[in-house]
Amino acid sequence: MSLKNPWNELSSINLGYVLEQYDLYKEDVTIVEPSYREMFDQWGAPTIPAHSVVSIEEQGDSTHLVLHKMKNLAATVELANNIRKYGHLEANIYPLEEQTPLSMLQMSTYGLTEEDIKEIPASFVCSQHANQFANALEAIHHLKKTYCASISFELDHVQPEMRQWLLDKIESKQSLARLTNEDKQRLFTLLCKAEGFEQFLQKMFTGQKRFSVEGLESLVPVMNELIELAAAEQVDDVMISMAHRGRLNVLTHVLDKPYEAMFAQFKHAAWVNEDPSLELTEGSTGDVKYHLGATKTKEVNGHTIRVSLGNNPSHLEFAGAVMEGCTRAAQDDRTNVGYPEQHEDKALPILVHGDAAFTGQGVVTEILNFANTNAYSTGGTVHIIANNCIGFTTESEDDRSTHYPSDVVKGYEMPIIHVNADDPEACIQAATLAFQYRTQFQRDILINLIGYRRMGHNEMDEPRATSPLMYNKVDQHPTITRVYKQQLLETGALSEQMMDHLEAMVNDLFQQAFDSLSDDKEEVQTIEERVYQGKDSMPDVETAISKEALLALNKDLVKWPEGFNVFGKLKKILTRRIDAMDNHKKIDWGHAEALAYASILKDGTPIRLTGQDSERGTFSHRNLVLSDYITGEKYSPMHHLQGGKASFAIHNSTLTEMAVLGFEYGYSVCSPETLVMWEAQFGDFANGAQVMFDQFISAGKEKWGQQSGIVMLLPHGYEGQGPEHSSGRLERYLQLCAENNWTVANISSTANYFHLLRKQAALLGTEHIRPLVIMTPKSLLRNPSASAYIEQFTNGKFEPVIEQPGLGHQRDKVKRVVFTSGRLAVELGDQIAHDDTNDWLDIIRIEQLYPFPEKRVKDILGKYTNLQEIMWVQEEPQNMGAWTYIAPLLHHASPKEIKVQYVGRPPMASPSEGNPIVHKREQERIIHQALTQLDVTQYAAYK
Repeated sequence: MSLKNPWNELSSINLGYVLEQYDLYKEDVTIVEPSYREMFDQWGAPTIPAHSVVSIEEQGDSTHLVLHKMKNLAATVELANNIRKYGHLEANIYPLEEQTPLSMLQMSTYGLTEEDIKEIPASFVCSQHANQFANALEAIHHLKKTYCASISFELDHVQPEMRQWLLDKIESKQSLARLTNEDKQRLFTLLCKAEGFEQFLQKMFTGQKRFSVEGLESLVPVMNELIELAAAEQVDDVMISMAHRGRLNVLTHVLDKPYEAMFAQFKHAAWVNEDPSLELTEGSTGDVKYHLGATKTKEVNGHTIRVSLGNNPSHLEFAGAVMEGCTRAAQDDRTNVGYPEQHEDKALPILVHGDAAFTGQGVVTEILNFANTNAYSTGGTVHIIANNCIGFTTESEDDRSTHYPSDVVKGYEMPIIHVNADDPEACIQAATLAFQYRTQFQRDILINLIGYRRMGHNEMDEPRATSPLMYNKVDQHPTITRVYKQQLLETGALSEQMMDHLEAMVNDLFQQAFDSLSDDKEEVQTIEERVYQGKDSMPDVETAISKEALLALNKDLVKWPEGFNVFGKLKKILTRRIDAMDNHKKIDWGHAEALAYASILKDGTPIRLTGQDSERGTFSHRNLVLSDYITGEKYSPMHHLQGGKASFAIHNSTLTEMAVLGFEYGYSVCSPETLVMWEAQFGDFANGAQVMFDQFISAGKEKWGQQSGIVMLLPHGYEGQGPEHSSGRLERYLQLCAENNWTVANISSTANYFHLLRKQAALLGTEHIRPLVIMTPKSLLRNPSASAYIEQFTNGKFEPVIEQPGLGHQRDKVKRVVFTSGRLAVELGDQIAHDDTNDWLDIIRIEQLYPFPEKRVKDILGKYTNLQEIMWVQEEPQNMGAWTYIAPLLHHASPKEIKVQYVGRPPMASPSEGNPIVHKREQERIIHQALTQLDVTQYAAYK
């Protein structure tokens, strides 16, 4: 008889028959044939080979054995899946502590032994890589090693195709290339630089704030690895956003800002940047060094790549939206008509988040939410949580309601890689996998880089007072270079002498750079001197276009393809625009805006407009994207202009203000030739984006030298719609005005709006460009009194001040001048339009509130010889609107003996009343007070 186990050769029906014979053999050996008796005597009970599957019907009375094997198989598969799913909960991903082993990852929990698992083919556990393992036991050990090491993964929430791709990459033994000894030497040297830089700063500038990266030094090689991978894929731009922690280290070791430059900032010594490939940012008033960004053009593996680190205020996560906008600007080709052509492979965004800020700041979720939309996609972002496991003094249990800060991304199907920052080689693998995934799927991925914070929140903060247990562990924990050095010694990758030499060399670099600094102090100017140098005026710009050009554009704007089914009502509205031009009727707001955009595109300037309802317009006035009411197909006439020379992008945004406005600001900064516009659904909705106005748009040039020509359209006007749909909070933008930082306008004429948009477009790319805030109307959109005839478009220019037609001709009779703005200016004009007894009155519209047109106002007031009253009239409460801003300016421009009076709503906590009847009466009161003449006694009493 053969020495080979005969049961291994049996399967299916044959095995079932033998099992039946064995059952008979156990009852009575004489029943079975002698040949079977001999085999049962020698080999015992038939075993089910791992490759054999036998149905219950085939097994007869031996089903208990089959069921036992099937149970083991099911348990093994469950164990494997739980390792994949929960391995991160046992993995060595925390530098300061070990995680408790999970019972669900132990064989014994499932009633399994190693022998049980060994009988199962590896294909049941690792179907894609079964040939790499002799059996399921080897595969299980491999999974434990893969998912419970210093790098682990959460993938169950990811779409099946992407999840399978990741599993194949992660579980293949050849998935991520191992580092050569030369790579390890470079990695060790970079870690020495990252750690040593912080220690040198602490020694030389003790107590100065720098927001050290210590505890997360692996962030630096991770960033460099991503840049090298991007260069290898011919990416042109890497856009980085991060808060202040670790920023100085990243500037130095990722963007190659010289040590001398950094030490000079601490020492306030003179230093001149002579590297044309390095652009350092600073504005007239400047910012602290750990907020500043830079751009470095690098040669990496034969490819030129620009690496940009965005400027950042202390609002930690808001710059992420800005850098996403910069990325999209770098990806979009705006040279052709239609929507820009996006090339996701041209720019890579990397957003570095703090663990507390990632879960605590809502702008993060806004960014995650719009990541895959047409308007805001950037082809996948590599997110990195620089996880200190603490937020200022708040520890994790008080910081969030989730286990990890990364848990919030699961709803967006984003893969999560957890990695121990004390294992720099695992960190490099995490970066490699993240980049490969982004390249493959053009989707976001997140690295949870888990470390600690060796210092306090800043270098003057003592963390042991508030987190004694954590900092007891930190104090006893070796630094990253000590940890990695020991690992390299144990594996024999580098000798101790070599590593000692590298450390000494790095320390010499710091000392040499410090010693080379000049003793000369940097020149410091006072704020007054800096502000004076920063002043400039807006030049006059020719914005009128010929009648022939305007008529041609108008015809293009009401064309659509044959067979395209425009909604009936809308079709009538649009075709009226032909009638308005052909029959000398007035051009309303939406019409004027469309003509402005079309003419700007014909001039070769790209346009990008987004907002929550911008395609149609919140008030149905724009309609620049048409929908076929039968097929749903979209069509924009702006994409089919005769002679159009640039792209036109218009998108309805997500229901978000903060992140969307930040994105558009970033887009405008990084595409200075593009007219970028953001529209609030109602002006007061911009409240939700106030950080962007305060920290970026109003002050970006003065803090960082960062120019932008972004336009913000904020619907504003009191029509009785209540507190939340009246005021665009004009006062907030006026309060932020200084140093010609932006233009704030409240327009009352469609022609003036046309000219203002064209002026803004003409100034793009020049030193005069600045952001533009426009209080756009609601009721004026279709008000004939705000509309204009074609001659006002083909002649003239933007007028910061408009005198009321029909008033003020007899200068010696004018006793009262009313200054006003926006919608109320039109209402006042309508009120006196048919009254020829108003020679005592003049109404002056201030269309541009900032910069204040002082000279023009003085010239107007100087013409009145018998002036007795000057009024500022507004709809808003006295503590809101333009009054507190404009009162001293009008007073300064007025004859000294005349006091500027206020007419409007009294001071209020709420922007407006909620009752439309009360609103109507209040409007009537304001208008009556502004337009009612005082008698002689009242004038005498007033004087």
